[in-house]
Amino acid sequence: MEEKYKDLKLGERGAIISIAAYLCLAALKLIIGFLFHSEALSADGLNNTTDIFASIAVLIGLRISQRPPDHNHRYGHWKSENIASMVASFIMMVVGLQVLYQAAISIFTPSLEAPDLIAAWTAAFGAVVMYFVYLYNRKLARKINSQSVMAAAKDNLSDAWVSIGTIIGIVGAQFHLPWLDPLAAFVVGIIICKTAWGIFSETSHHLTDGFDEEKLELYRGTIEEVYGVKGIKDIKARNYGNNTVVDIIILVNSKLGIQEAHDISCEVEKALRKTHDVYDVHVHVEPH
Repeated sequence: MEEKYKDLKLGERGAIISIAAYLCLAALKLIIGFLFHSEALSADGLNNTTDIFASIAVLIGLRISQRPPDHNHRYGHWKSENIASMVASFIMMVVGLQVLYQAAISIFTPSLEAPDLIAAWTAAFGAVVMYFVYLYNRKLARKINSQSVMAAAKDNLSDAWVSIGTIIGIVGAQFHLPWLDPLAAFVVGIIICKTAWGIFSETSHHLTDGFDEEKLELYRGTIEEVYGVKGIKDIKARNYGNNTVVDIIILVNSKLGIQEAHDISCEVEKALRKTHDVYDVHVHVEPH
């Protein structure tokens, strides 16, 4: 239990690093985009601004998840992490739609002045920074098995791609194609919305107790190898934040005593915890 709470505490580091990076990049991009007339870079900066709030939501979710069980939450507050990811996806979607709207207007009324190349260099700097933040958060998310930190990492990667699209638009505008800059801003909006939808879909799957069927089959195989298990009548699993809870009905020899059947169920629990790092296991025994 304590190890799980330590993992959540470690996950805060990834959210804080994201917030710091977004604060610096958003300010830089919005200022440069305004001064040098780049719709794409301004859209990129606006995206980073919303990412600040999304990362704050993830940070809050991680901190609430660390609260121990209480009289209103007997299972703990683990799902706060999932809710934080969903809030982050809503914020991203709203901004993505706003960027699409502004870019669509700009495409039909393009500026006659091409953005300065300093805007492209700014976007390139942002792409490099966010890619390294993505690598850090992805490694951290895998280490602590955190859905919200992995969502933050996916957002980091999409931001790197957004900046690359921004570079393409700005450089293209140098070749007397000023409409290419707002077109790149439109693509930025699509990427933001796509990332938001992906995070929302995954989070809603977890919150509605959806679970990976392939993992269930792996659990089934592990259980069947336990000595004394004659079969599996039913197996279900769900997620509490970054924790997996499994419910199983196993079949054992009908002539076994209560203590022997209990010992087999304990071995099933140990096998799942050791092999698959399952947080909690509920085993019901029935005669075969």
